[in-house]
Amino acid sequence: PAMAGTPPTVPGCPSVQPGLGHCQGSRGSSAARPGELWDAVVLTAADAAQAGAFREQLAEKLRREQLPRAVRYLVCADPPGPRIGNGGSTLHALRCLEEQYGDQWTSFTVLLIHSGGYSQRLPNASALGKIFTALPLGEPLYQMLELKLSMYIDFPRHMKPGVLVTCSDDIELYSTGVTEAITFDKPGFTALAHPSDLAVGTTHGVFVLDPSSFSGKGGLEYGSCYRFLHKPDVETMHQSGAVCVRRDRPQLSSPGSCGDSAVASECVYTDSVFYMDHSTAQQLLHFYKQMGTLGCEIDAYGDFLQALGPGATPDYTKNTRNVSKEDSGLVAVRQQLYSLLQGTALNVIVLNNSQFYHIGTTQEYLFHFTAESKLRFELGLQPVAFSICPDSARTLDQLSIIQSILEPGCVIGPGSVIEYSRIGPEVSVGKGSIVSGSYINFSVDIPSECFLSSVSVKMADGVEYVTMVFGVGDDLKKSVKSLSDIHSLRFFGASLPECLDLWSLEASDQLFSSEDTRLGLWTARIFPVCSTLSESVRMSLNMLNSVQHKSAFKVSGFQLLSVEEMLTYKDVEDMLQFRKQIYDEICLQRQKEKSDYRMNGT
Repeated sequence: PAMAGTPPTVPGCPSVQPGLGHCQGSRGSSAARPGELWDAVVLTAADAAQAGAFREQLAEKLRREQLPRAVRYLVCADPPGPRIGNGGSTLHALRCLEEQYGDQWTSFTVLLIHSGGYSQRLPNASALGKIFTALPLGEPLYQMLELKLSMYIDFPRHMKPGVLVTCSDDIELYSTGVTEAITFDKPGFTALAHPSDLAVGTTHGVFVLDPSSFSGKGGLEYGSCYRFLHKPDVETMHQSGAVCVRRDRPQLSSPGSCGDSAVASECVYTDSVFYMDHSTAQQLLHFYKQMGTLGCEIDAYGDFLQALGPGATPDYTKNTRNVSKEDSGLVAVRQQLYSLLQGTALNVIVLNNSQFYHIGTTQEYLFHFTAESKLRFELGLQPVAFSICPDSARTLDQLSIIQSILEPGCVIGPGSVIEYSRIGPEVSVGKGSIVSGSYINFSVDIPSECFLSSVSVKMADGVEYVTMVFGVGDDLKKSVKSLSDIHSLRFFGASLPECLDLWSLEASDQLFSSEDTRLGLWTARIFPVCSTLSESVRMSLNMLNSVQHKSAFKVSGFQLLSVEEMLTYKDVEDMLQFRKQIYDEICLQRQKEKSDYRMNGT
């Protein structure tokens, strides 16, 4: 935690970075005393393939001493069958902990990170996982996992055995007094609460605080929650007594935080991470074992926290307004959870001087990494991080080059992110684009607001390559049920049927990979499989070019995959090998620069 009035330092990040302090915490630390580190860090995964990808990356990080060795790392794949949501993943992870560690886990402090999504709104994180998203920070780079461990570095030593639940794509920064520590020692649930404006409250959980338990003053307060609202509308917030008025201006104000001006402003306290003590976790595990299988998606926030506090009512169990996929058993499971948890305390740690950031979409990713964002300032994010880059590109502050090799002559437009890529001398990238995991060694102009991400795939003939290309604003989650409706799907501004005509592809059920009639950009088999990485990039950019210029480009002779299938066939080892080649080359360059510097300095 930082001193008020200074950018929050994130404990455990390298001290060479602006805005960051204490360099030992989250990397290779084996000399920690008992209780200083988490006993276990659990990553949830959507399926066995994703779990395998996570384990491979964890092993590589431990080999490079980029994670504390004294911590147990457990990857827990959701069971096969219907999706179970992050609530189901939480229950299943508790079971994995018991199976793996037996009675030992009763004394554990556990960090449970929900990382099992397919990242449809930020698809450059789909193949290897959002928790392994690289940040433009550190030498070598920090990924979200190390940032999480750094942000929560002080928590285990002030925590009784239990589980802290967090998501893989959010960042919480807070500032407290020097002597104040965040303590998780109460029975039941304990949640962090952040002041936010009412618009933010409509997409988050909102706490109705017991007014007698908190004043709204000071950096840190412990209070109790009367009732928890899940994504409420503004009217519900007012009627429930969730809205507070603040007259002071928090040091960490930014668009979306409370009190941007010193005048009175309305705000609500929204959720981020929560803790449950071991006996509550044990109670939920017992419930899960009794259930056998869930058969529906449950939400760790909406379905656990809404049952808590003296003001909780069972009304929410029947409200499926915010549910992505309604299952027949959902209401019954919610009612059973409500009966189980009713009367359990919901303690709240109010962080009046804090800010919650989300990096789960292409827009948020581009904004926080390249624009004048508050987060960029707070963490000291760099325009060029652990990369070889010509001086001409370094003059631009509004971009983000992450573990990449750019050759002199290439041009990167403002507001663009290049990660884990090799960019040749005759490449120009427009504004606000994302290029990930690609090798571009030919002359090309990549348009503005283009999303380009390459994936290695295991096919019958060995390793091959596919590159997905979209507009950064294209909706990969949108799907329709019938072929007659696919005209509503947009690819870089054009309707999907228009694109198919240009590519000589026929709209048919065979064009889509999903089994359950979900027809969308995610499941459309439109991306050619190629024998080299650069050829796959060239093919996909030719497809995009044909849509932009309404000129035909035939892909019907190729084997075509959907994004969904790319993830099924992904070759994690090959993708990590490509990153390692870039890593090794950058390390060699760094050593050469050091020795040149020494030679010149003597």
